[in-house]
Amino acid sequence: MRVVSLAAAKAQLSALIHQAEQGEEILITRHGQPVVRLSPVERPKRSVASRATFREKLPGWPQDSASLIRAARDETR
Repeated sequence: MRVVSLAAAKAQLSALIHQAEQGEEILITRHGQPVVRLSPVERPKRSVASRATFREKLPGWPQDSASLIRAARDETR
């Protein structure tokens, strides 16, 4: 775990956040006392088995694309 003073953290916050995103934990201190721990957020990974499975879950359209395009074109005339 990397230890950084508050003054140094202010000067290099973007770099510290980038390091935390990469998995490193950073301890920020004030007057030598730890006050904040900067660490990455755990994000659950969701995977889609296949595109076909994903498409099956999508709601269907009441008509095909060609009919929708024709109807939209005819409305503007």
